[in-house]
Amino acid sequence: MCGIIGYIGSDDARKIVTDGLLALEYRGYDSAGITYCTNDPSHPVKTVKTTGKVMNLIEKLNDHHEDLVPFSGIGHTRWATHGGVTETNSHPHSFGNVTLIHNGIIENYRELSDKFAGEGKFPVSQTDTEIAAMTIDSFYNGDAYEAIQKASEVLDGSYAFCIIFSDRPDKIYATRKNSPLIAAHCSKGSFVASDIVAIIDYTKDYFILPENYIAELTADNITVYDTSGNIFNPKTIHVDWDIAAAKKGGYEHFMLKEIHEQPDAVINTVSPRIVDGLPDFSSDNVPDELFRDINRIVITACGTAMHAGMLGKYMIEKYARIPVSVDIASEFRYSDPIVDKHTLVIAISQSGETADTLAAVKLAKTLGAKTLAVVNVKGSIIALESDHVLYTHAGPEISVASTKAYTVQLSLMYLIAYKTAMVNNLMSDEEAAAKTKSLTDSVRNMKKVIDMDEELSYITQKLKKADNIFYLGRGLDYAIACEGSLKLKEISYIHSEAYAAGELKHGTISLITDNIPVIAFATQDNVYSKVISNVVEVRSRGAYVILITKSGEHVDTTLCDHHITLPQMDEEFTPFCTAVILQYLAYFTAVRRDLNVDQPRNLAKSVTVE
Repeated sequence: MCGIIGYIGSDDARKIVTDGLLALEYRGYDSAGITYCTNDPSHPVKTVKTTGKVMNLIEKLNDHHEDLVPFSGIGHTRWATHGGVTETNSHPHSFGNVTLIHNGIIENYRELSDKFAGEGKFPVSQTDTEIAAMTIDSFYNGDAYEAIQKASEVLDGSYAFCIIFSDRPDKIYATRKNSPLIAAHCSKGSFVASDIVAIIDYTKDYFILPENYIAELTADNITVYDTSGNIFNPKTIHVDWDIAAAKKGGYEHFMLKEIHEQPDAVINTVSPRIVDGLPDFSSDNVPDELFRDINRIVITACGTAMHAGMLGKYMIEKYARIPVSVDIASEFRYSDPIVDKHTLVIAISQSGETADTLAAVKLAKTLGAKTLAVVNVKGSIIALESDHVLYTHAGPEISVASTKAYTVQLSLMYLIAYKTAMVNNLMSDEEAAAKTKSLTDSVRNMKKVIDMDEELSYITQKLKKADNIFYLGRGLDYAIACEGSLKLKEISYIHSEAYAAGELKHGTISLITDNIPVIAFATQDNVYSKVISNVVEVRSRGAYVILITKSGEHVDTTLCDHHITLPQMDEEFTPFCTAVILQYLAYFTAVRRDLNVDQPRNLAKSVTVE
């Protein structure tokens, strides 16, 4: 959730750090702060904090005239957990010789706070982070490595720390546990950050700091120490996109740009996994054996990723005939799940940082299950923890509301279904080749739907005034309805719910009143007449109906207020097009309501705490 950046080098650290914080705004935050160091012998370490946007922090910094250029600094965007949104609770936090910033949660902070109170030491904030600073300071006797290591043995929970010791401002220290942190060195100096987006202006090469290892950053290099104090040489990762990919590129919002990027993202994800026309994961070092000798698959994820998993369940069960359950990661880890060595657990996460999904992977491994990650960020924690990983190639997704990350996850779910069926001799090469071709062909249809923006924008003139909106569908359409409902509520703040259309008579229909919008999907032949009957039911009760069907269906126009027709396609691939429609409806509704589309209230891009 929180954004972290640290820099030490030859350039102005204040500018580099605040620029990095601006790049990290998409992660979600409510306050910001910076600690920077100069060669001022009387006051080498200075901290400035504020609530609100990073620009507020920059304005406040401009009021602090500096004769000396800061050579190092650490900056933070906070999302409040412990303690309200106040300047005092903003990061960085200092105690004694220690100043630090923190992403994560210290679970035993109350116990530690009581211990310090017994020693006559009291924090000034309400945060768990200040308790962490107090803990590190309590072990500090001039040896930074020893203090951080001893503190890590005491602190329970998750954390990514960047630390400055006041008596050694020429160094920045970093460590992490269950929270993301990367580091990089280039000609400008040394960097540490929660996300490559913060530093990609300077370098495309970085490394993931291993858990419980400690990095010491100087202007000249980065030294990483393992838990025994030995020097460790981390593996460097190279990103294959540049800063332009993380900019709006002329679009009004990142979300709109990312909707338009979906066809290319799907092709970039699928094409490397097609060899001789067939699904092939050998370039990912994912062996066919992973999909053999399994009698159950568990897909675990949160939010949008979970909705991709729902479609994955449908496809895998249809073709591979293996039972699949889709578990919310936060429920999976506390439900005493029934998994063993014959279970494949597939974890889906755009960021690869999602705390509950990470915990689910770790639990699955302890129970003997095979694990496969589907993530977008190279070298992310979930990717490292899983036995195998399939990277989606969506590029950076900045808008909080996921769009292209969702459709690339879908594309891999389809390939996994086909591959699993092939490996278990339930799908011939000829059928798999035909299915795979249809999958790539769906990209052309996505482009056609992207061009329907004016029609879909017009529809939202009605939606923007609604207090409640309902989505109806069956089968694949129900799974996509769940995602459409989530998109709408998270950026437009309109209450919406998705229902399996067959459940209408079991209570839901009592909510249908005059002019309440109902978005209904009827794209699957085997349930088409059933869904139309459900549409008749809500229409007769005064609902304002938006009906989405395949091309070629003869629809009675009195059944709906708006009829959206998909391009001609195999019904199995309609989710790639209906996803775009639902993203547009959410987007244009939020725009018409004059809301912050890319940074909706109370939400963060990466949920790195429970």
